[in-house]
Amino acid sequence: MTRVNSHAGTTLLPGSTLTSAGLRPERTVLARGSGARVWDDQGRQYIDYLLGSGPLLLGHAHPAVVEAVQRQAALGSTFYTLNEPVLQLAELLVAGIPCAESIQFCSSGGEATGYALRIARAATGRDAILKFEGGFHGANDYGVMSLFPTERRAFPSPEPMSAGVPRCLEDEVLVAPFNDLAMVTELAGRHADRLAAIIVEPVQRAIPPEPGFLEGLRKLADVHGIVLIFDEVVTGFRLAPGGAQEFYGVIPDLATYGKVIGGGYPLAAVAGGRALLELTAPGRTAADGFVYINGTLNGNPVAAAAGMATLEQLGEDAYDRLHELGETVRAQMQEALVSCGLSAQVIGVGPLFQAFLTDTRPVDYRGGADADSATMSSIALEAFDRGIMMSGGKGYISLAHTDEDVDQSIDAFRAAAEAVSG
Repeated sequence: MTRVNSHAGTTLLPGSTLTSAGLRPERTVLARGSGARVWDDQGRQYIDYLLGSGPLLLGHAHPAVVEAVQRQAALGSTFYTLNEPVLQLAELLVAGIPCAESIQFCSSGGEATGYALRIARAATGRDAILKFEGGFHGANDYGVMSLFPTERRAFPSPEPMSAGVPRCLEDEVLVAPFNDLAMVTELAGRHADRLAAIIVEPVQRAIPPEPGFLEGLRKLADVHGIVLIFDEVVTGFRLAPGGAQEFYGVIPDLATYGKVIGGGYPLAAVAGGRALLELTAPGRTAADGFVYINGTLNGNPVAAAAGMATLEQLGEDAYDRLHELGETVRAQMQEALVSCGLSAQVIGVGPLFQAFLTDTRPVDYRGGADADSATMSSIALEAFDRGIMMSGGKGYISLAHTDEDVDQSIDAFRAAAEAVSG
């Protein structure tokens, strides 16, 4: 087969990108990654805080992950049936996730959240869900409701962020601001007879929950018989061995996972109590409450092997290191921006960070949307030119990042902010 020139090949893709946004107008093409660094097809090197959008908690091409993948690939790439790696991973996940008595696998976080909502609707016999403005739950029809809203509709009316979403679905999605427990309490009370689920990112993008917020959601779900779903695709196994559930001490009914549990390969899961997950066990009909979950690559053994190899590296020292690095990066980015005369709030939890140019710390989507995103994007592009890769002002930190990487990154980030601020 004729090899396509990488830059010419980008014209084959809509928008010349694989995702909803590219890093630069010319769509940089990456050739390889190792540890905390990546190289493009022109040989330019970058310290990487994108990390494949977060799954590479150990960095690129970690030797233990590479070895596990090579070993399993030689034994078989996929089976569409039970296999040793996925059973071993299931045992590890159920042991580590506080809410988990059982688990179902799929291939992406967006699938997992869609399945979790389906389970909740089947279990309750209700159709509506409550989600939070700006919360990211994948690209399924529910997930794109008020994902990046621009109209600022009155709550709880949702704003679809994609064409092709059925209009009737707008009647089944209620939207509230993250961290606004009073509004959620009012909406849950008013719509309790139709609410199947409350779905929330325990840390919404990089915005931490306010004290009592997650605990309040748990109480509301218990009072009204609503299924509480934590979307832990980002936070799972990143903040603590038991994810945000362990970190914040609040246990949901269901939780969804992706990113870290696949070690850089396509793997996701829904975890929860046995009674809820048993609804997905074959042998019944929809009339009996059966919830259909299926996919050719569900429980893929190569992805499971990569996930196992990743999780086995995450001891207590690893989490101490990740939190230490996160605190350092957030503090030094904040100082760099302020030293350039910019009003800045650099927030996050554990190895997550996001910089907002604003006077007020964001506690919900609109607080972040009111920040000066144009200037922040310009700073990120300047930093990219200086060898630092992140998504706008947002980034992930891996165990592969060294203190020297952080120092070099902050120096480049400060120079970028100085160049933009004048």
